[in-house]
Amino acid sequence: MYRRHWIRRLCLACAFLLLPLMLSGCGEQKAGVEEAAAAEDASPAGEHGTRPSEPTVYEPAAPQTQVLGTDTLTVDISNTDQGYVMARYTGSSDKVNIQITGPDDVAYKYFLTPGSAFSALPLTGGDGTYQIDGYEHLSDSKYAVLFRETADVRLESSLLPFLYPNQYVNFTRDSLAVSTASEAVADASCDLDAVSDIYHYVIAHVSYDEEKAAGVTANYLPDVDETLRTGTGICFDYASLTCAMLRSQNIPARLEIGYAGDIYHAWISVYTEETGWIDRLIEFSGNGWTRMDPTFASGNGNSDTVLEYIGDSANYRTLYVR
Repeated sequence: MYRRHWIRRLCLACAFLLLPLMLSGCGEQKAGVEEAAAAEDASPAGEHGTRPSEPTVYEPAAPQTQVLGTDTLTVDISNTDQGYVMARYTGSSDKVNIQITGPDDVAYKYFLTPGSAFSALPLTGGDGTYQIDGYEHLSDSKYAVLFRETADVRLESSLLPFLYPNQYVNFTRDSLAVSTASEAVADASCDLDAVSDIYHYVIAHVSYDEEKAAGVTANYLPDVDETLRTGTGICFDYASLTCAMLRSQNIPARLEIGYAGDIYHAWISVYTEETGWIDRLIEFSGNGWTRMDPTFASGNGNSDTVLEYIGDSANYRTLYVR
């Protein structure tokens, strides 16, 4: 019931929270929507950007060289340095719950149903010790504890958890979302251009599904290719698709869920080599997307980019990062 409650709150939040603002381009601030549109119209037909658009898909694996859990609920921790674990349940219960608590003390719950395939679960708390608990569903809201173990994690790169697919941002090299992202960013000249292109593609090709939002079930997981094929989705579908398309272009993207003021809210933060992390670059409020306005300023010729944000970031409180 808790997950159904927060998904509905997220999908039905007030749409007036923030006004649409224009995303800055490659190293300089763009003047506005009208000028950006005019610049795009002025581009020669068929001309492609200087940024490579071929996909880069990080593929999670389960070699099972290091495992935790039981015979029926297996957690493969062989690749924790890449920012994920792989989990599989082969028992007779209708579902199990894996809870992962990282060094940031945030507990993440992931649900699995019986099957032979492994599911990738992200380690978004950074380096440190993770506690991994396994629970098997008995009846109603009752679960039996199957195991409680720990794993020490040292990430090869702090960006990797936000490049790999996972249960919430699920895609493969053959996904429609991956090929679509390549086509969408063909004219991009830098990562920020690519972010803008993907943003525009999603809002132009996906419509918000009010009926689906009203009837969403607990433990709902997005299907990025279904969202593209149907052209409809709820907040979670928008966020998952956008993150999948960004990650497939080797652009780290965090799907973050929390509060903006007293509104339950979601946003996507993006990393580029030019800027570092840009927090809340793409934001979901109600049934629409809006972009923050990161203004780029370089003081005294320094190469470090300083980000200034519209609004007070202290009003934001992140609960979960996917």
